Amino acid sequence: MVDSRSIISKDSRAVGVVIVNYKTAELTVECIRSLSHERGLNSFKVIVVDNDSQDNSYEKIAAAILAEQWEKWVQVESSGRNGGFSFGNNIAIKQFMKDENSPGFIYLLNPDTVVRPQAISQLVLFLNDNSSVGIVGSRIEDANQIPLHSSFKFHSWITELDRGFSLGILTKMLRPWISSESISSGAEKTDWVSGASMMIRSSVFDDVGLLDESYFMYYEETDFCFNAALKGWECWYVPSSRIVHFVGQSSGINNTKMKKRMPSFWFDSRRRFFLKNYGIFHAVLADLTWFTGLASWKLRNVIQKKRDYYPPFFLRDGVENSFFYWFKLSSRGKR
Repeated sequence: MVDSRSIISKDSRAVGVVIVNYKTAELTVECIRSLSHERGLNSFKVIVVDNDSQDNSYEKIAAAILAEQWEKWVQVESSGRNGGFSFGNNIAIKQFMKDENSPGFIYLLNPDTVVRPQAISQLVLFLNDNSSVGIVGSRIEDANQIPLHSSFKFHSWITELDRGFSLGILTKMLRPWISSESISSGAEKTDWVSGASMMIRSSVFDDVGLLDESYFMYYEETDFCFNAALKGWECWYVPSSRIVHFVGQSSGINNTKMKKRMPSFWFDSRRRFFLKNYGIFHAVLADLTWFTGLASWKLRNVIQKKRDYYPPFFLRDGVENSFFYWFKLSSRGKR
């Protein structure tokens, strides 16, 4: 259980908003613009971290802040290097946490998002009403207001088994252990929420620490929620808070439309999550079930002449970036 004394913060109404930009200056400015409409309802400040975009993003965002007269509540910082999503977020989080009037909540927000009215208020209200909850996430919608999956079960060898085979009857059998196919219309407890819109009680950082910078991109919010759960903090999905997410605009990854190969950092992050949080045996089992299932799925698609919606060379890249492959490389290095 969480000690109720640990949730006392310097300002339980204030929110520190963190936006990490990488070559998406125009989207970042529009994201800030959507936040400006929330100023009358919430007490918050925004720190935009430019992750060494090298495309004049820093200058464009700084100019927009001055032109729109946002300088009293928005500032832009340069990271100095592109150290990844966690690295960029941590720069702003540390700055918020060391302030004399540090905010009670830290809100991680993707640059390729637009905040709907009262999105921040709903998350703050839920956290203030539920002292055992440390992390909350929004309902995420596409540009047509269609909800996207944004709350999930923790990854495990069982979720990898289901993801690999993508077989209806198997999914039904594994239902208690995998994420629901439906999207809840009401608030519900979950394992982890999308880092595109995730609000964290500042006290959670005291218990868990900052985001793990060993993840360049992806799996970092899952890892953080996993470790927060170990400390007794609950994670909830709060659909009364709504944001629009232009998926893939900031990362370049959109699983349903990708024509390029999945970047190696995605596989690196997946491997790290399993090894760090479950150990070698579970990591091996997760790889075995995923690769076996995915190979089976691809064979079925060839036979049934169905469209393969995975990125090019996904199975091969997965194997080459798996625990097995890296174990083989490390074994050679020891000789």
